[in-house]
Amino acid sequence: MRWLALLWLLLAAPLAAQPRLIADVSQSRIDIEYSFAGAELLIFGAIQYPGGRTPERPPDIAVIVRGPPQPITVRRKEKVLGIWMNVDAVRFETAPGFYAVATSAPSTHLTDERTASIYELGLDHLQLSPASGNPPEEIRTFEEGLIDLRRRAGLYSETAGGVDIVEKVLYRARVAIPSDVPVGRYAAEIYLIRDGEVQARAAREIEIDKSGFERAVYVAAQDYEVAYGLFAVALALVSGWAASALVRRG
Repeated sequence: MRWLALLWLLLAAPLAAQPRLIADVSQSRIDIEYSFAGAELLIFGAIQYPGGRTPERPPDIAVIVRGPPQPITVRRKEKVLGIWMNVDAVRFETAPGFYAVATSAPSTHLTDERTASIYELGLDHLQLSPASGNPPEEIRTFEEGLIDLRRRAGLYSETAGGVDIVEKVLYRARVAIPSDVPVGRYAAEIYLIRDGEVQARAAREIEIDKSGFERAVYVAAQDYEVAYGLFAVALALVSGWAASALVRRG
């Protein structure tokens, strides 16, 4: 029994010597209403070191906020006989609807390629799960196109130096949430990195959903697709007729 107890202590010692991350977010729920123009999410917390002893060199922190994965088909258009046509396409099964990463240092300085790929640290390491049989170089071209489109829309971002670390203990990062962000369950992931290795991690969930009139319209569109489509067409026809009637009277 003594040998077993000693073996347990030896195995547990390295675990106990690891730092621990304490994390929280400024909002665990974001409501999208008619006046929603975006939001700013604050991710903050502290690093708890074994024995309360801070290291000589400050650690690095990476914060990732990612939205619900969505299947998406990316198409490439080319002009054929003077007409723009879809000539090729690649389908991705798990492209996040939103992805933002903030780091205390450039992601290339934090860790190696393998570790960055495991934790998806950075836009270059997103795992989009292509489902098409296109050649790898062609798939990579479509991946870059998708990332560029969503970056320009404010849905994907990468900010080196976006995490502030105070006294090697406290940290905070701000992530902008655009107005056209998709609804769903989000995750804020925080990673403590030292000497190229992830030593601790923490996560918090965030719910982004529509509320009020926008939610009623969204639910109707999801649950009653045919009726919603017919209503939308009828509303467009009535609006067009009313506009033309006003023009004739004028």
